[in-house]
Amino acid sequence: MSRLSHLEAITLATTGFTPWVLTDTAIKLINQSHLPWYEVLAFLGLFMALFLVARGFLRRDLRALLPHKLRPQLLRSDLDLGNNICVIVALRHLALTTFYILIFLAPIVVALLSPFFLGERMTSKKALAILSGFAGVVIAVHPWDSAREGDWIGYAACMVCVGCFSVNIVWSRVLTQTENPESLTLFSAVVMALAGFGLMLDFGFMPGYAAPLTARVAALLVAMGLLCSIGSLCFFVALKHTTAANVSQFHYTQLITGALMTWLVWRQKPSLFTIAGAVLIIVSGVYIAVHASHDARMWAHPTTVPD
Repeated sequence: MSRLSHLEAITLATTGFTPWVLTDTAIKLINQSHLPWYEVLAFLGLFMALFLVARGFLRRDLRALLPHKLRPQLLRSDLDLGNNICVIVALRHLALTTFYILIFLAPIVVALLSPFFLGERMTSKKALAILSGFAGVVIAVHPWDSAREGDWIGYAACMVCVGCFSVNIVWSRVLTQTENPESLTLFSAVVMALAGFGLMLDFGFMPGYAAPLTARVAALLVAMGLLCSIGSLCFFVALKHTTAANVSQFHYTQLITGALMTWLVWRQKPSLFTIAGAVLIIVSGVYIAVHASHDARMWAHPTTVPD
């Protein structure tokens, strides 16, 4: 693959965020059928893997699916597994717009952890931006209001999601320098499928532990796997050609498409608390991302991946 410019990589990342929003919309619709979370996870991994293998056959490039270094891929895939489990659980308990607002804590958490793991200096302005982001979350969740748009299971799942995704995005930036985007996406898919179907087999397909698939649910599962694969490929290719800070600045486009899908599918409008919290989170996150992009030298020579 030829080298992409930063603008081309950012455009590709932004394009990939829309399939991810559609994936989450499909997951939320599937959740209404009461499929266990591990069954959703199993079919997400299965259909992602099938799509990627079919794509490799058509392109006559199956070698791109093979990992170069197994252990680093396994570590990243475990983080992705935890992230996707919590996505499925969170979307059972939260509105899509609220889900994205909480997920946008990820760049803020990365900035909070960076002085400890990346040696970055914590400035007073950055600290203020981090505090503003957390204040935005409190306002968006508005725990003092009985009409809040979710419950504590959904909020807790989102926090685990943020933790897994924050570490994953940094580790993925390192791995994209040695691994193919197709390999990274397929490895995650296989780990998800093995975990999901393994749990289904462990429960012995007992009633209540694995649900039969209707034609509508099956179609949504196929669409979910296809869309997630496309979004992931775009994301990994973008990370390969530009910095994580550049990519993270445009995660916030998901809030717009997420709010649009929430209105189109469920006719739900965000509350004033949700909008106010989102504004605080977005402003603080964009400030942190722009600040980080000025220090791109950190990514000029990514850390060597251990064998």
